Amino acid sequence: MKQNSILVVDDDRIILDSLCEFLKLEGYNATGAESYKQATNLIQKQKFSLVINDVNLPDGDGLELLNLIRKNHPQTVVIIITGYGTIESAVEAIKLGAYDYLTKPIVDDELRLAIERALKQQSLISENENLKNQLERKYSLENIISQDYKMAKIFDLVEAVADSRSTVLMTGPSGTGKTMLARAIHYRSGRKDKPFVEVSCGALPETLLESELFGHVKGSFTGAISDKQGKFFAADSGTIFLDEISSASPSLQVKLLRVIQERQFEPVGSNKTITVDTRVIVASNKNMIEEVKQDRFREDLYYRLNVISIYLPALNERPADIPLLAAHFMKNFCISHNRTKEGITDRAMEALQRYDWPGNVRELENVLERAVLLSKTDHITLEDLPANIISHIPQNEPTDYKAISLKDSIAEPERKIIRAALEANNWNRQLTAGALKINRTTLYKKMKKYGLEDEAQRLGIR
Repeated sequence: MKQNSILVVDDDRIILDSLCEFLKLEGYNATGAESYKQATNLIQKQKFSLVINDVNLPDGDGLELLNLIRKNHPQTVVIIITGYGTIESAVEAIKLGAYDYLTKPIVDDELRLAIERALKQQSLISENENLKNQLERKYSLENIISQDYKMAKIFDLVEAVADSRSTVLMTGPSGTGKTMLARAIHYRSGRKDKPFVEVSCGALPETLLESELFGHVKGSFTGAISDKQGKFFAADSGTIFLDEISSASPSLQVKLLRVIQERQFEPVGSNKTITVDTRVIVASNKNMIEEVKQDRFREDLYYRLNVISIYLPALNERPADIPLLAAHFMKNFCISHNRTKEGITDRAMEALQRYDWPGNVRELENVLERAVLLSKTDHITLEDLPANIISHIPQNEPTDYKAISLKDSIAEPERKIIRAALEANNWNRQLTAGALKINRTTLYKKMKKYGLEDEAQRLGIR
């Protein structure tokens, strides 16, 4: 049995019974409806892979039923049949979304072939829908693992701005998850069914980047053997994510300024203006204000991009997330590599938490994949981690005095204690001073001394 459910809609009882009988002999689950109302009732109650629908019904228009199905049940494919077809009516049906158009009397072989092709189309639609749902789940905001309050503030901001058209500028060190957050913004918006196009501006030479973004016409430069549509056009109605935006050349920055202001551009070598409705998200691992001060980035473009600003903190700025992320990555890699691990030993976790993570979340992910593959026990141990991470674990307690002043030796522990207290109190100075049993003036002086005041300003905390 082919198991696909097919609904046949025709007011001629003889034709209806004949088609249903033919479909059942072919191995399909066939259901008949004699009217528009009966058909709509059945469609609401049951899922059909295919609808074979007559144009003329006693209580409605078959093309209206087609519209209803395309709008509310996009995974259902429709074949239109009629007793007196014309080229115009066939063209109209196809434009409205019908897969095929057959005229009566129905020839068995033609119907059989049309159904087989239509069901293949239905299968592709279902597969694409499943893949799209998987992407949405993979890049949903809920999949970004964190319990840090700074990340919670970012999630709240994403919720607030995701469905707007506003340009977003993301900054922060490499490997902190800017691409994943850009995708989360896209899939949280009303554009989620439209394209998400990613371009790494630093990965392409200047001569090719403009063509990559805006397209080109044949003959516009050596090697342009045909017309090419650019990424901005490909992302029309969707989202374009421009990573490493600070690497854009001065001439490209001028063109970017225009496309962000007016949503218009011309392909390389063309005078034709193209208008798009593309949401722009950009990212940089550099200090963009410093880039503007050094005249490496246009000030007017920076302020156009900096409508919504998101700073993604480095992993060593949110150490409480390391155990969460490590456990998450271990679980995922156990599944993908068909390994079984019950957890991470305390000693290994201590090493992970002591390490500075210059490569941030991406580096942690790579380390956990390596550990899952190399580990020979049911736990990830210290020996499964790279040497540069193990080296951060002291092997023995120090016994010899080193030539260092008492003041210098207690500075770093004091800084860590103050920073931990600030984190625990969401950087509220009054609460932190109370917890440390010092006055606010002393806290301010120590924050300034240890660079914590600058960190608070960078996080947007006043």
